[in-house]
Order: sequence, then C-alpha cells, then structure tokens
Amino acid sequence: MKKISTDICVIGGGSGGLSVAAGAVQMGAKVVLLEAGEMGGDCLNYGCVPSKALLAAGKHAHMFGHSEAFGIAAAVPQVDFRKVNAHVKDVIATIAPIDSQERFEGLGVTVIREFGRFKDARTVIAGDTEITAKRIVIATGSSPFEPPIPGLEDVSFFTNENIFDNDVLPEHLIVIGGGPIGMEMSQAHRRLGSKVTTLEGGKALGKDDPELTAIVKKRLIDEGIDLREETMVQRIEKTDTGIRVVFEKDGSEQSVEGSHLLLAVGRKPNVDKLDLEKAGIEYTNRGIQTDARLRTTNKKVFAIGDVAGGLQFTHVAGYHAGIVIRNALFKMPAKADHSAVPWVTYTDPEMAHVGMNEQQAREAHGDSMRVLHWGFDENDRAQAERRTEGVIKVMVDKKGVVLGASIVGAGAGDLLGPWILAVGQKQKIGTMAQFIAPYPTMTEVSKRAAGSYYTGTLYSPRVRFVVKTLMRLFG
Repeated sequence: MKKISTDICVIGGGSGGLSVAAGAVQMGAKVVLLEAGEMGGDCLNYGCVPSKALLAAGKHAHMFGHSEAFGIAAAVPQVDFRKVNAHVKDVIATIAPIDSQERFEGLGVTVIREFGRFKDARTVIAGDTEITAKRIVIATGSSPFEPPIPGLEDVSFFTNENIFDNDVLPEHLIVIGGGPIGMEMSQAHRRLGSKVTTLEGGKALGKDDPELTAIVKKRLIDEGIDLREETMVQRIEKTDTGIRVVFEKDGSEQSVEGSHLLLAVGRKPNVDKLDLEKAGIEYTNRGIQTDARLRTTNKKVFAIGDVAGGLQFTHVAGYHAGIVIRNALFKMPAKADHSAVPWVTYTDPEMAHVGMNEQQAREAHGDSMRVLHWGFDENDRAQAERRTEGVIKVMVDKKGVVLGASIVGAGAGDLLGPWILAVGQKQKIGTMAQFIAPYPTMTEVSKRAAGSYYTGTLYSPRVRFVVKTLMRLFG
C-alpha cells in the first residue's frame, strides 16, 4: 500500500472541501484531497447550479404567456425538454473547470479519486493509499433522504441526484416534500409544461415567515400547482401508466396518480462509510458532533458543511472552510457564528431571510421590538416591471439594532445583501435609512423600510410644533 504524509487531508471534493484545499495549499500547506464521486460535489452537479439553470428555463417559458400587461400578445411556449436539459448540462460544464481535478492538481493539491475512511485517529485509507495527516477535514456533505414509504422500492423515482439527468418532460410530476427543493422543482416543471401535484406533511415552506410564504404559495397555486398540505403519505403503488401515491388528509384516505415521482423530503449526512469510530469521532443521524471551532471529538479532525449538521447551504460550507483554515493553519481559536447566515428560496417570487424572523424576535425581545414593513407595490421599479407582489420585513430591538430581515419578491436574494451586513455587524437601522439608493431600483424598498422606523417621530405633533416655532422665530 502506498503511504503519504501530509499537513491537511480533506475528505470530500464538494464546495467546502474544495475551499479548504485551495486555501490551504496556496498558503503553503501540503494537501491531499479525496473524492470518489464528481468533483464539485452536490452543489455543482445535483443541487444549486442545475436547479437554478432549470428554474431559469422555466422563468423564460413563463414569460411567453404573461406579457399582455406590456402590450405584447401572449403565446404558448414550445418547450423542447431535451434542449432544456442540454442547457442545464452546459451550465454545469461551464462551471466545472473551476472545481476540476486538473485545476486543483495545478494548484499543488494531491487529488485521489477514492472514498476516504479512517484507519485510526490520524490515518485515512483511500483505495490503495494510506494518508497520515496533521489535520483532517471531513467535508462529505449530505444525500437525499429516502423515507420508508411502503411500495417505494417498487417504483422508479427522482431525487435531486438524478432529476437533472431526465430529458423527458414529465406528464404529471408528483412531488413529495414542500420544502425549498420541492417547491422550486414544482414551479420549474409546471412552467415548462408538466402537471404538478405537491404533497407536504406539514405546511409548505414551513421554516419561513408565514406572511411571506403565503405570497409564494398563492403564486404557485395560481400557476396551476396542486399543493396539498398536511398530507401524510401512506404508500406508493405502481400503475400501468406510472405511479399512485396514497395519502391521508383530514382523516380520510385519498390518492393521486402521476407519471413521475420526485422525493424532496430532506437530507441525511454522509457518515456511513467513514469508519468514524476508529478515529474516536462521535456522530448521530443528524451529523458529526463538533464544537464552535468545528472540531470533532477527535481534536485533530474537523467537520464542515452538511455533514456537521445544522444549516445545509453551500455558502455555510464555504464559511466553515475559512474557520477551519484559521484554526488548522494559523492556530487561531476561530469560532463559527451562524447568527447572520442568510438563506434564499429561489421560487418566483424569491424568498430571502437573515437573522431573527418576527416570531423569534418577539420571543427574545417581547413588545419592545418593532417590525418595519414596506410593500413592493410602493416601489416605482416594481410597478414598471409589473412585479409588485412582495414585502420586506425588518425586525429591530428597542434601541434600533437590526435583528433580522425577511423579504419576498422579485430579486429578494440580491436585496438581502445589505441586511446580512447589518445583522452581522449589529448595525442600527439608521445606517440603512441614510444610504442613497439609486432611482428607480428595487433597492429602495430597503431604504423605505428602514426610514419608516422614524416616521412616527419625524411627523409627530411635537416636531410639527418645533418646526412652526422655528419658522416663526427665524423664518
């Protein structure tokens, strides 16, 4: 067996692992990277990139039939789903060189295309190679969770790992799961011409602000998605033309038949093949146990991204990579702070959030907190583009410190940027109220929401009295 001694061994070539490998090797460390699957991991190949490419195709198709308000006759789009799939694959291929084995070997990383498993506390086996490292980083990500639904083993179904390989438009797609992935894929396929039924055991998009999710759900239902909430799937049956999903709703058994099935019911951390016990690393079915510095119970080993549990976002894995580099290379006791981690659901309209939502802010601060509202219907750019469905909500404490922000509307993810900084830096609302927003842009909704904090004070009877007095005295 070949033996290698290195400074850093990274297990997993997804977003987080690649960030650690690239950063560490360019700072002078010897790095070995292990990846048995696709370089770039879930985000590039099965997640963020292909899903947004498919959503973009759906958005363009949708525009064909919704142009009357601009004086343009509506038309039915002619969707070639094979070409849609080719578009998705082309986007992946365009980005892939950045995450490729060739690029990382060019940086000086030793890349081994094998899965890594622990031999002991400081040794990892990958194929016929044994790697001993001063520090080891586990970045193996997560995989789609497949619930134990009776009959599931008898039918073919999609998850995010194979739906982007499909080049035939589903006649009727049944989606089990009303979280971000389920709702995004429901809308994309509906806009491209599929009939779509979405089943959710609780409330769709249940982790977000109900006021915002109501706007998204109304849009999706208006577009023709059959959204059924608070449904408990009982079993799945194979039919002559596809599949039947039997579920319970309101105490009665119901069913829906479709041509294809997509499971989007959550994810599980990839820990099964790592032999973590041999390295003294504790874990549960929710992920590997880590401290604030992202160290496992084996202090020479770090776990980052999805496999560490917590928020499962690509940008969190990237953030974790920076924490690990500071700890592993510079011996700095850097700690992860997730209080200002943003997230976006890329439906149309988009939904974005950072910090505390309204309920969390009320629980933490009681009646002393305030919620600032501003609707997109009061924004001139939104009116010009006929994109007026949306609202921004900003939560502030009694001193005006920004606690969180939630936005639903066109480009919500991009509009969230300044609020991420405000929450992370614990800025007061005055900072956001004072910046100059270019006109006409959607950015004005943020400034107007922030400015509303002062409306009651600036236009109060007291101020009116002072102004009138000053004008009489010095006018």
